[in-house]
Amino acid sequence: MGLPEFREGDDIGRLIADAAAPGEGEIVVFSQKAVSKAEGRVRRLADVRPGERARELAARLEKDPAVVELVLSEAERIVRAERGVLITETRSGWVCANSGIDTSNLEHGSVTLLPENGDSSARRIRASIAEACGASPAVVIADSFGRAWRLGQVDVAIGCAGLAPLDDWRGRRDAHGGELSATVISVADEAAAAADLSRDKDSGVPGAVIMGLDHLVTPEDGPGARSVQRPEAEDLFR
Repeated sequence: MGLPEFREGDDIGRLIADAAAPGEGEIVVFSQKAVSKAEGRVRRLADVRPGERARELAARLEKDPAVVELVLSEAERIVRAERGVLITETRSGWVCANSGIDTSNLEHGSVTLLPENGDSSARRIRASIAEACGASPAVVIADSFGRAWRLGQVDVAIGCAGLAPLDDWRGRRDAHGGELSATVISVADEAAAAADLSRDKDSGVPGAVIMGLDHLVTPEDGPGARSVQRPEAEDLFR
């Protein structure tokens, strides 16, 4: 997907339509960082004034106090802070390192924050694509998350529109006729991870178009990626 470096105010949907002309039944997977840039969610660390709590945490974790101040400003709560790692739950409900704040592929001294509402961002991009080219592909906004019990990072959906994020197989039958009782496939996350395999982190390519999954694309925008967040009452580790 050949696209320019994004700036605040860019119309992502129109740029995608011009560059890739996605069609009905396709899924556009786009990086969080590009969306954050277009939405003005970039901060210069030199402009941040760390508070006392941020300075204390930064000293203990050996992190930049300005980064920690931004992490705290985006966090609903701190989940874990030890051994140089700061895990938070963001105001949007995502549990991730550093409230999703990222320093890679940016000018030195700048960071990106997550979109304020990834699902709203995905809906706006989808509507803009439809206005520009007449097609309404699904849109997934993806970001790299670590995992508590596995090494390595995987791209997951932090926003989506036009895609049912979960495919519930409970009540169906397996190959031997047994009833499935627990299988719920995270379609949006799997689309995000699949798209990530098609590009390199240093390639400057912000997204990909997935074809062949038209049975998963819906006319309505749907419940969004936040619907995959496990309710607190069902969370055995919170």
